[in-house]
Amino acid sequence: MMERVYLGLGSNLAEPRRQLDAALEALARLPHSELVAVSAFYASDPLGPPDQPRYVNAVAALDTGLEPLALLDATQAIEQQQGRVRKDERWGPRTLDIDILLHGDLTGEFAGLTLPRAEILRNAFVLWPLALLAGERRHPDNGRRFDELWQEMRGQTTQVLRPVAFRW
Repeated sequence: MMERVYLGLGSNLAEPRRQLDAALEALARLPHSELVAVSAFYASDPLGPPDQPRYVNAVAALDTGLEPLALLDATQAIEQQQGRVRKDERWGPRTLDIDILLHGDLTGEFAGLTLPRAEILRNAFVLWPLALLAGERRHPDNGRRFDELWQEMRGQTTQVLRPVAFRW
């Protein structure tokens, strides 16, 4: 059965816009999957150490027959193919980060993968593009629409997002 999955993408090393383009091409080639929508690309300040470049972020919608852990393996393989080196440093610079934000309406812990991803409700660079792609969809935990959650966050966030590209 196909599920609608939303993925958060980010990069701040090695030509970030090209990293996201290459990741989207790789996602489009995943077995039992179809890339159905991609947000614009947005620049955002890093959450971690301040001495790193700004990030380029986007959200993608993928219809997939892959189970959550198989999709996690696939996205981590894409990250690795694009030069991602996993370090102990949280929120450090990276060539590519692909996070599974939503996998259908699944909730819970799946061998280290938590769904839905908590960062949806914490970070404008995740919630804004998600709300643009799936505004009427409801958050699996709290039942609120993503466009409503964005309107609430929009008045409170200090995170600044700037559109940088739209290629899909």
